[in-house]
Amino acid sequence: MALLDLAKTRNIGIIAHIDAGKTTTTERVLFYTGKEHAIGEVHDGAATMDWMAQEQERGITITSAATTCAWTDPLNDDRYVVNIIDTPGHVDFTAEVERSLRVLDGAVAVFDGKEGVEAQSETVWRQANKYKVPRLAFINKMDKIGANFKKAVDSMVRRLNANPIAVQLPWGQETELQGTIDLIEMRAVTFEGDKGVNRVHHEIPSDLKDEAEMARMEMIEKLADIDDEIGELFLEEKQDQVTNDMIRKALRTGTLNFKCIPVFCGSALRDKGVQEVLDGVVWYLPAPTDIPPVDAFDPKDEEKEPRKLPADPNGPLAALAFKTATEEHGDLTYVRIYSGVLKAGSGVWNPRTKKKERINRLLRMHSIKRENIDEAGAGDIVGVLGLNNTQTGDTLCDNDDVLALGSITFPETVIAMSIEPKTNADREKLANALRKMAKDDPTFRVMLDAETQQTIIAGMGELHLDIIRDRILREFKVDANVGQPRVAYRETIQVPGELETEGLHKKQTGGAGSYGHVKIRWSSLTDEDSDKVIVEDKIVGGAIPRQFIKSAEEGVREACRTGGLAGYPVQGVKAELYDGSYHDVDSKDFAYKDAARLAYRELLEKVGTEVLEPMMKVEVRTPDEFTGAVIGDLNSRRARIESTEKDEDITIIAAIAPLSEMFGYVQAVRGLSQGRANYSMEPFRYEVCPPHVKEKIMAERGGAKAGARR
Repeated sequence: MALLDLAKTRNIGIIAHIDAGKTTTTERVLFYTGKEHAIGEVHDGAATMDWMAQEQERGITITSAATTCAWTDPLNDDRYVVNIIDTPGHVDFTAEVERSLRVLDGAVAVFDGKEGVEAQSETVWRQANKYKVPRLAFINKMDKIGANFKKAVDSMVRRLNANPIAVQLPWGQETELQGTIDLIEMRAVTFEGDKGVNRVHHEIPSDLKDEAEMARMEMIEKLADIDDEIGELFLEEKQDQVTNDMIRKALRTGTLNFKCIPVFCGSALRDKGVQEVLDGVVWYLPAPTDIPPVDAFDPKDEEKEPRKLPADPNGPLAALAFKTATEEHGDLTYVRIYSGVLKAGSGVWNPRTKKKERINRLLRMHSIKRENIDEAGAGDIVGVLGLNNTQTGDTLCDNDDVLALGSITFPETVIAMSIEPKTNADREKLANALRKMAKDDPTFRVMLDAETQQTIIAGMGELHLDIIRDRILREFKVDANVGQPRVAYRETIQVPGELETEGLHKKQTGGAGSYGHVKIRWSSLTDEDSDKVIVEDKIVGGAIPRQFIKSAEEGVREACRTGGLAGYPVQGVKAELYDGSYHDVDSKDFAYKDAARLAYRELLEKVGTEVLEPMMKVEVRTPDEFTGAVIGDLNSRRARIESTEKDEDITIIAAIAPLSEMFGYVQAVRGLSQGRANYSMEPFRYEVCPPHVKEKIMAERGGAKAGARR
């Protein structure tokens, strides 16, 4: 199979708030590109991209699915290959969005025509900003009662600080939606035939002509700030000389430079407007050659300036494993190739494990289906079978040109529960299931509670752990008991200014002794680094030999992981190793680890710890008449109301609330609003608990420790 023509390749993701219509849009894309001969509907549990049983039953996307299709540019008949990843919208599965955006070149952000920008829309937008992913917008569900195109576009300005440029207007809305009005070609478009497959062009209706002309002028005015040629014509009031090609060129430039977001509209469910979005993908979103060269680091010298690798099949092999899926006959690894060529049957080097692995099979993915291919080159996204020791974030390269690409960072877990098999016979099966799922999902953690000897699983929310529990029972055939969800607390040490402590490990037993001695200067970190532990080497004059400094640093980190006075991991602290001593014969690595731990224990004795609780960003959308009851209930849950915003007869309440008070909130908010309010919630940050909450937590931890001792 020939390598991709990079200029005619697009790697895109579909991102949005839950229920905005991502998967429905993707299903239409597959149909119109000829990849599927029938459209699978989410509400029927038949969507191609939602292949897991849990996805089909719940009508939501849980795991990102990849597919490849082709689209023909209607302007010049050029054929484009489009790799698509359909991502989840629910915040509990944010890791799927995170790792997808890390490897994608562009994205289509889907918005609900009635709701506009919603809470999770903001989250995925921030993730796209973080990875510098150019995007275009599709205002979907324009057939929905209450849909308002202008209001949805305005919400992008207000809530996302974006510069949306409408390239279409809806032709009618709500139940009167007929099609779209193309502001570049200045024509109306309807979508006719089976599933709207035929685009039919019309004159713009007379009652919409003025509105369309004003919208086109507004589009040109915005593009005048992006494109010099259009800018000059605009200043000379020669807007009528701005050609359609000039507009498309300016939109592409603005999209790639993050200066604008082209906005399309329609209704995926009613088969209106999706083909226009596909045109936008090939016209405005980047090819692999349009994105900046990727940084390739030297694993042996992290301080060395990274190499810049452009998308070049003739360059050194540089591929990033961004997702793994454990299967019955081996691991399936999703890989983005940034440089070089990957071949079936070849060997690759993993710099993290320092091991060579073999590419048994190379696959072109289509959701759960797959097609064998012989090779894939720079700019491609493929599946690989045979990489049994490769994890999410690992680099694959050549043995004789070792390099490492930047890894993927994931948020910390905020919720945990205990899990035990119902029978001893299932113990090994459960351990195996948890190990496999933890490998595939970087936001799923498995740990042993040292006090209670219980297995603890931790994740991003109640739904996340509920899906895991369901998979354990159905996929891995293990019956297990689970405890009540509980909050993943943390601790921090609030150091006034700076504080110095000392740790000395010294053992002489007649034979070989052990010796380690460190002095550490402690301080608290700022709010933006409050989730970190920073250890710095400030040793001068060889007070501690270099080989032992790393052991002391690891000793500090291990001590913080072990926890503070309540036994939760400690964060938000900085440790500077500034002095110490050594013994020519007796100094040992483990002794410096222990010395660092002793210095840490002295710090705890001097200043103690504060318990941190995870705070959640909550957005409730409620009919006006229930606003008072909803706010009153949030206040009773220790929530801080950040803002309230009117949107016709709906009030949008934004609040920050402790996770511990929000369990089961879905039933509460429905009860307060006769089932008419809805809400979304995502992790915000950790904050210090109020004293009465801290006392309760410490008392509970004390009881757990006492029970474990008995």
